Amino acid sequence: MKHLKGKVGSKRGFSAIPPRHLSRPARCEARIHGFTGRGVCKPTEMLEARHRMDAPPTRSARRGTTRIPGEGEVPEPSPDAVLIRRTLVEIAPVADRVTSYFYALVFTGHPEVRGMFPAAMDVQRDRLLKALLTAAEHIDNPDVLAPYLRRLGTGHRKYGTMAGHYPAVGEALIGALARYAHETWGPETEAAWVRAYTAISQIMIDAAAADEAKAPAWWHAEVVSHDLRTPDIAVLTVRPDQPYAFLAGQYTSLETPWWPRVWRHYSFASAPRADGLLSFHVKAVPAGWVSNALVRHARPGDVLRLGPPAGSMIVDHTTDNGMLCLGGGTGIAPIKALIEDVAEHGERRPVEVFYGARSDHDLYDKDTLLGLQRTHPWLSVRPVVGNALAGQLPMAVGEHGPWSSYDAFISGPPAMIRNGVDELKRIGIPDERIRHDAVEELAGVAV
Repeated sequence: MKHLKGKVGSKRGFSAIPPRHLSRPARCEARIHGFTGRGVCKPTEMLEARHRMDAPPTRSARRGTTRIPGEGEVPEPSPDAVLIRRTLVEIAPVADRVTSYFYALVFTGHPEVRGMFPAAMDVQRDRLLKALLTAAEHIDNPDVLAPYLRRLGTGHRKYGTMAGHYPAVGEALIGALARYAHETWGPETEAAWVRAYTAISQIMIDAAAADEAKAPAWWHAEVVSHDLRTPDIAVLTVRPDQPYAFLAGQYTSLETPWWPRVWRHYSFASAPRADGLLSFHVKAVPAGWVSNALVRHARPGDVLRLGPPAGSMIVDHTTDNGMLCLGGGTGIAPIKALIEDVAEHGERRPVEVFYGARSDHDLYDKDTLLGLQRTHPWLSVRPVVGNALAGQLPMAVGEHGPWSSYDAFISGPPAMIRNGVDELKRIGIPDERIRHDAVEELAGVAV
C-alpha cells in the first residue's frame, strides 16, 4: 500500500481547509521542539506539517489557568475537551450520516485505501470513526486514552495501515464533522479537533513503529484440530507460523480465508503452551460471518490470520488475593486460561468459578472444568443455568461470598459483563479489582 503523500485534501469540498489554501506553494513556519524553520512548502506538505505539529497544549501550560480540584472533586475539563464534547452531542442524532460521509471522503479522496476494508462494510462501517470519536472524548484522560490508542495503533498494523494514512483519515474526520456540526463548529472547535486528532494519531503511529521492531503485523496459523462440542460451538486449535507470545486471559483478532479483511476478537482458551499451540472457543451466531465460517467450514489444514494479543484481564501474581471468575457461554475460555495460569505458577489461592449458560447442553466445557476442580483443591466450579444469563449469573454470585477481598474477572456476552460489574460493586468488590476487557471489542467473543 503506497503512502498518501501528495493527495491529502486534493478534492474540492472534501477538506476542512478551504481550497484557496491549497492552490499554490506557500511560506510555512515549523516549530518542533523549540526550533523554528522557514521554507517553501507544497500545499500537501503544509497539510502533513499541520497534522504533525498542531500539538495539544501541554498540561504544564494549562496549570497556571486551571484550578486544582479538591479531594473528591472531578477535574474541570480542558477547553478543547469542552468543545469536542459539544460537537459529539450535536452529531449524535445524525451519527449514521456522519459515518457515511466520513467514509465517502476517505474512499473518494483516496480510492487506493478501499482495499484495506472488507468488501461488505456492514459491520466494519462504524468501527474506525467510533474509535476516533471515543478517543477524542477522553482526550483529558491520558491514563485511559494512551493504552487504548497504543493497542489500536499496533492492532491496525494487520490492516496494512502506515503513518502516511493518518493525515487522510484526519482530513476526512474534520470534513465530516464540519458538515454536520452546524451549531458548534467554528475555527476554535476545528482547532481543538485538529489538536486532539494530532495527539491521538501520533500515539498510534509511535506504538505501531515500536511494535514493528519486535513483532510481525500478523501471524499465519494452521488449524490442527476442530472439535465440534455442540452443533453451534467448536474448539479450534491452531499452530502459528512464528512464536506468538501472550498472557493467559488475553484475546486476539482473527481473520478467515472465507471473509478477507473481516476480523473478530476471540479469547485464548489456555495459558501459553510449551508446544506453541493456541486454542479458541467459537460459537456460531446468527449472521456471524467469521463465527459461522470457523464452526461450520474450518477444518485441519486451513490457514487463518492472527493479529497481536491484547487485553488486560490477567492474573496479578504479586498478590495472593482470591479470584472470583464469571464466565458466560464461550466466555469461559479465558477463565479456563486463568485457572491454568494459577496452577502453573504453583499458587494455592482460592479460585471460585461461576460458569453460566442458557441450558445444561450449552455448558460444553463443564467436564473439563470439573476435572480441573478434582485436580486442584483450591478451585471451586459452580455451573449456573438460566435463560436470562445476563442477570442470573451475576445474581448467583451474590448468593455466595463474601467476596470483598477477592479480585474479580468477568468474560461473556456484553450485557452479562455490564450486569456483572454492577453486581460485583454492589456486593463490595471495589472497581479497581474488577477485571474485564472492553465490552464493545469483545462483542464477538461470547455472544
